[in-house]
Amino acid sequence: MSVSAAIENFRKEIPQNVTLIAVSKTKPISLIQEAYATGQRDFGENKVQELVEKQEALPNDIRWHMIGHLQRNKVKYIAPFVHLIHGVDSLRLLKEINKQGAKINRCIPVLLQVHISQETTKFGFDSNELKEAINECKVLEWIKPCGLMGMATFTSDLDQVRREFQGLKDLFDQYQSNFGENPTLSMGMSGDYKVAIDQGSTMIRIGSSLFGSR
Repeated sequence: MSVSAAIENFRKEIPQNVTLIAVSKTKPISLIQEAYATGQRDFGENKVQELVEKQEALPNDIRWHMIGHLQRNKVKYIAPFVHLIHGVDSLRLLKEINKQGAKINRCIPVLLQVHISQETTKFGFDSNELKEAINECKVLEWIKPCGLMGMATFTSDLDQVRREFQGLKDLFDQYQSNFGENPTLSMGMSGDYKVAIDQGSTMIRIGSSLFGSR
């Protein structure tokens, strides 16, 4: 199936209130252009250098999402243009984003990443740390907290995935008044997006189901 056909299928399937992030990491510019031609504007990358190179080569109205683990020393390269940083997983990163935003007089939109899976390799705040991070956002002038993000355990046990997403939704409901208008709950990828949408996701990150496996 072509990229354009895959995107059209997703648009028909998902609710209108759910934003589709086309995860274009490792994909050539030609495939991104094909997706762009369908009207797709939200693209996700997980490496800063690749994100910067693609941003420079592609149309200015693309909304670039940084979806990977972000190192503090790389924030400055994407601060001027990034549409949304998904994986803010520490207070130190939060403060660095605020610092870089202040330098360029730009309030940078972020999602706070919550650790909901049973895998220790995944990043994110626990519930106590999340409360501290939300309070920190209130005093950081150049941060715009837009919602929460989380990744479920990579497992075929969809009941477990559902419980993890439900736990994140509960936290989102608790704190969403801190996230401005149209708060974002980013959860769900190619393997579990249907479960995520059932549990209230408003943003899904889809790569292989659109562009094919890497």
